[in-house]
Amino acid sequence: MSIAGNVGLPDLPRICPLISRRVQSSVVPKETRVVQVGPVCFGGARPVVIAGPCAVESREQTLAVARAVKAAGAEMLRGGAFKPRTSPHDFQGLGLEGLRILREASRETGLPIVTEVMDTRLVETVAEYADMLQIGSRNMQNYPLLIEAGKSGKPVLLKRGMAASLCEWLGAAEYIAKEGNLEIVLCERGIKAFPAGEYSRNVLDLNVIPALKEETFLPIIVDPSHATGVASMVEGASCAAIEFGSHGLIIEVACEHEGTAAPKCDAAQAISPRTLQNIVRFIDTRTKRSFVAAAF
Repeated sequence: MSIAGNVGLPDLPRICPLISRRVQSSVVPKETRVVQVGPVCFGGARPVVIAGPCAVESREQTLAVARAVKAAGAEMLRGGAFKPRTSPHDFQGLGLEGLRILREASRETGLPIVTEVMDTRLVETVAEYADMLQIGSRNMQNYPLLIEAGKSGKPVLLKRGMAASLCEWLGAAEYIAKEGNLEIVLCERGIKAFPAGEYSRNVLDLNVIPALKEETFLPIIVDPSHATGVASMVEGASCAAIEFGSHGLIIEVACEHEGTAAPKCDAAQAISPRTLQNIVRFIDTRTKRSFVAAAF
């Protein structure tokens, strides 16, 4: 029996020929495409750490977090100038002012910026300020937005939809690639499943990392913050993601100075700069071990 719209792994060469290992025969088996964002390379020997606030809430907050994550060893700065929220009454970000604050933080710290774009009308504006465009989980199948992001020429961080299959996710990436833009980094951020919301925000699907590596040459990173929704779980989830072969992490961090207000957005999942430093140390140690093992 054939079911309309039902696709599986055997269909991937037809659905996404531009990013399929099985179609792109010139790609060396098991080789990962290196996506460069300024001086930062996704898919290289060392996993990349992106860190910063969930949302840009003020100049002081963003600069403080940017300095802290730089000191902890992060290589890129994240922060939402435009924030999709479940309720329209919740904080939605500072918009253009937030983009300007991110640029100031980038200039001071030297960290490239990745920030979310939510609207086709804003792609050009966000691209003026950001080094990398993020397509969030809610917009993974917003095809006009994917097309415009592809046309921008900027590297794109494509988060997995909350209930997206591997095929749907790669199909979304193909929309970007079809515009001549292969500078795509995939991001697993947890999916909705039976226990989601009971003891963690989502279910972190680490099994998808080796599965993706079999099907595509695009690098993949993990968002342990949205996957768990619990700050105490982020460090363990980060280390597990690296052990599973993730090419990097994108993590939410909050200031820990006395008297600092809790973030307006997703405060429960934001870790301290000290915890971020522990994660970076784990990556450094593991990378050194890998180099030594390769030498022998």
